[in-house]
Amino acid sequence: MGPRRLAGAALAFVAATAAYCVYAPDFADRLFPAAAPAAQRAHDALFAAKPAATPPASAAASASKPAVVSVAATKRIDYPVFIDGLGQVQAENTVTVRTRVDGQILKIAFAEGQMVKAGDLLAQIDPRPFQAALDQAKAKQTQDQATLANARLDLDRYSTLAKQSFATQQQLDTQSALVNQLIAQGAADAAAIDAAQVQLDYSTISAPLSGRVGFRLVDQGNIVNAAQQTGIVTIAQIEPISVVFTAPQDDLPRISAALAAGAPLIEARTSDGATLLATGKLTVVDNQVDPTTGSIRLKAEFANADHALWPGQAVAVRLRVEVEKDALTIPDRAVQRGPNGLFVYVVGGDNHAVTRPVTLAHEDSAADVAIVGKGLSEGEKVVTVGHFGLQPGARVAVEAEAGGGS
Repeated sequence: MGPRRLAGAALAFVAATAAYCVYAPDFADRLFPAAAPAAQRAHDALFAAKPAATPPASAAASASKPAVVSVAATKRIDYPVFIDGLGQVQAENTVTVRTRVDGQILKIAFAEGQMVKAGDLLAQIDPRPFQAALDQAKAKQTQDQATLANARLDLDRYSTLAKQSFATQQQLDTQSALVNQLIAQGAADAAAIDAAQVQLDYSTISAPLSGRVGFRLVDQGNIVNAAQQTGIVTIAQIEPISVVFTAPQDDLPRISAALAAGAPLIEARTSDGATLLATGKLTVVDNQVDPTTGSIRLKAEFANADHALWPGQAVAVRLRVEVEKDALTIPDRAVQRGPNGLFVYVVGGDNHAVTRPVTLAHEDSAADVAIVGKGLSEGEKVVTVGHFGLQPGARVAVEAEAGGGS
């Protein structure tokens, strides 16, 4: 190693030693007592605690500025209590219209999606074979009636001759039996006419109920027969219409009590619960609870005159089971959730917000209403908007005030 490199290494060692002595003055006091005071002064100058900076006047003013909030006063109302659930719309009745005779379709008399009434013509099957069978049965009846009339005349003649001993009793009995046989044949002819008329009537296919027809399943001109499973069209009765939904088994006592008092009101809404579609009444509670889910099936009926409900549609339902009298209510958005449970911010007369634990008897987020069981009194003001950053005891400025329930 050359002299220049040795000199550089020596200088680096001296500089490092001096820096460490400044960082740790006790080290300098042990090894270099003469340099210890200078090392201590350098240490104090570099590492002494700096006084805290004074906050700007604007920041101090911001820290003391009250939080802007909106409040609502608690109030007492008669509040309807609802049970919420999800359901599916079902047609009151659904019929697949099928042919009951064999033949060719001459006419389709409905349009797809049309509303029809019970008895309206849907399709016409070629009636000529059935009309011919009916005419044949009527002709046979006429023939048998003529034969019966002649047999009765012969019976009258045999009766007269038998009284004069010109005919035997056997001849009289034989003719009487023939008359009875022809009478029975007349009854069979009448039944055959009725059967032929029924077959002819079946060639005219009418709507069995009022409702909306779906897609056409068979086109005009096709041959259909009574044995095939494919129908001609389906009809769904949508006035009235039903909604089937479930409710927890724990709500069954309240539901039964409401049903015993009369048909409870029920609302059908869009699946997100935002839009009211129809209002109806509860009609059926199933006869058993589903043990796998712990729920009970219910059915409601809706007039559906405006066709707002459609078979197969998923809806949110709200069943009113009772009306809680003189209930203390607040907006549901005022309720906050913390590690110790539910609480609200109450604004006092000095415009300071304090936290207050509450117990809710019922909470309806969709209607933004909560029924308070414990923790608040009528007329107290709770914060509804402006919770973010709000601390207990903070000064607030009330921006708006509204009622406590709807």
